[in-house]
Amino acid sequence: MLPPEPVADELAVVVDSLRSRGGAAGEGLRWTQRPGWHFTLAFYGEVPEETLPELSARLERAAARTAPFRLAVRGGGQFGQGRRLWAGAEGELAVLRRLAERAEAAARRAGLPMDGHRRYRPHLTLASSSGPRRLEPYLTELAAFTGRGWTVDELALVHSDLPRSGVPGEQPRYTKVGGWPLRGSG
Repeated sequence: MLPPEPVADELAVVVDSLRSRGGAAGEGLRWTQRPGWHFTLAFYGEVPEETLPELSARLERAAARTAPFRLAVRGGGQFGQGRRLWAGAEGELAVLRRLAERAEAAARRAGLPMDGHRRYRPHLTLASSSGPRRLEPYLTELAAFTGRGWTVDELALVHSDLPRSGVPGEQPRYTKVGGWPLRGSG
């Protein structure tokens, strides 16, 4: 799911503040660039070209069964002892989790392996590190943040192009390759 521009604008102010902190906690953090901000519902890894039509059809059905819902970026957390810093979400999280389950089921039914299922935790990755970091100052600032709400009305399929050049600071590129309106009644 891609946050709309006004939501990304608000989040950018917070991220700029976090980045300006610097210090020991910030050393080695790779900040996700704004065009890459998204809420991952299910991670598919490599999707063979011949699987894409079946996956797309199943995602369209998942979107058609899901009603539009309200969401806002709120708070944050970390994964892996400070290896990932993320912003969280609030709003109709039960609907968001149901959509994440449907996106994962769509992949399994299309023949993609979905190993390592974990309970879905809505998050938008802000920064990552190759090693553990003490992120408490960032977490404190994120805890106070609640962005404006919006109505999620589309399920998007996003392709990730991971860095391959070896250039320090190179960021992944994310491209929306499909989108389906949420049309369900609940």
